[in-house]
Amino acid sequence: MVFKERTFHGEAPEEFFPQDYADLETRVADCLTMVDGLDASDVTVVSKGNTILLTGTVATLEEVDRAEQAARSVEGVAEIVNRITAV
Repeated sequence: MVFKERTFHGEAPEEFFPQDYADLETRVADCLTMVDGLDASDVTVVSKGNTILLTGTVATLEEVDRAEQAARSVEGVAEIVNRITAV
């Protein structure tokens, strides 16, 4: 099978998010793994620009707060949407 090189009519498409935000999600997730007293194994981190969405479950309400505080501490994060629940 032969694939043709992509061509664009007019300007090339822009990246949806600037490259600076590409690793923000990873940096926040890595930060959550380092927090004492937080089991973030069931927490999902999604970045939309510089807004971070946290979802999933943790054991206590204190862990919910720790996760949000840790995510806020990462450079480049402007807003946190915290949908983590305690079970």
